[in-house]
Amino acid sequence: MKRKEFLATGILASLGSCLPAFGDDLKWLNQEPKLSDFEKRLSPVGRALEFEDYYVWCNSPIEAPNGKIHVFFSRWPKAKSMSGWTHASEIAHAVADKPEGPYTYVSTVLAPRGEGFWDATTCHNPSVHFVDGKYALFFMGNSNGKLDTQRIGLATADSLYGPWKRPDEPLLLPGNEGEWDDHCTTNPSFFKHPNGEYWLYYKSFDTEGYIHPKFKIRGNRKYGLTISKSLEGPYEKYEGNPVIDFHTMGNNEQCEDAFTWYDGNMFHMLARDLGVYGIDKGLYMSSRDGKHWSEPQIGYQELSKYIQQPPAPKHLNRYGRAERPQVLFQNGKPTYLFTASQGGKYETASAFIFKIN
Repeated sequence: MKRKEFLATGILASLGSCLPAFGDDLKWLNQEPKLSDFEKRLSPVGRALEFEDYYVWCNSPIEAPNGKIHVFFSRWPKAKSMSGWTHASEIAHAVADKPEGPYTYVSTVLAPRGEGFWDATTCHNPSVHFVDGKYALFFMGNSNGKLDTQRIGLATADSLYGPWKRPDEPLLLPGNEGEWDDHCTTNPSFFKHPNGEYWLYYKSFDTEGYIHPKFKIRGNRKYGLTISKSLEGPYEKYEGNPVIDFHTMGNNEQCEDAFTWYDGNMFHMLARDLGVYGIDKGLYMSSRDGKHWSEPQIGYQELSKYIQQPPAPKHLNRYGRAERPQVLFQNGKPTYLFTASQGGKYETASAFIFKIN
């Protein structure tokens, strides 16, 4: 039987346990995990952006007109431990002559602004793009150091070296109380659609499922799509949201950290797996319209499949996985995958880079 697009699969998954006739459509859930063609093109490069006094996360690369590689990344003091991303993160800028590095710190471009601002306590999730002759830096901020005030914002600049125009208000707000996305907006993923529209994907989940969890992982992270006629917005939510929703698989499966792009023929998405195949893996999905996505395959594996690392330090409970996938494009082609991973010589977190062959 021909496989259905992902949304149809989600509906069938909720019915499969009681309607055997749909069994063929659900076989992939019980099969050996399938490596995507994207995963088969990856070869490990190694770590970059290691700083003795900081955790580093969310590494978003972009090539400058002169060929240098710029990375915008999250960092917070080592003294704050891994959880510091929620209440002490800032967005910094580094540059290198080649994708593999070494990278030189340039400056901090977005830092928490303090009481009274929507991004008072953290700036995180940078995703940088060159759009309409300017640079767009999508990011997440919060005002109380917690998840429930996370909001997506957009800073813009004419140069990668700034100055960055800081938004007074967030770009995207959560849904109304009781809706699937009423808790937050975070993990921005953006591209300019070939039809001229501006598409922004975002992660969210419902407050009830987070406050009163029924599973080990609190809440159920889904992805929505918003569309605008201009870069700065307003962005309107797609009526078919959420476009990525794994909750019908039966054990609170979900994903986060999505990165999307269009190659002239298909839309592509990478995301961090949260229960489909394993929390140390990444997912890959494709789509013909950017709204209906294929069944997830493995986009990248746990780091132990690529490199050998020392035993995990006791204070790093997310050791061995690659998160926050972001892709570097050169001459319009994806050439390197940048991720974030705990570990490294300072036993904190840093970038981990793959070459896309």
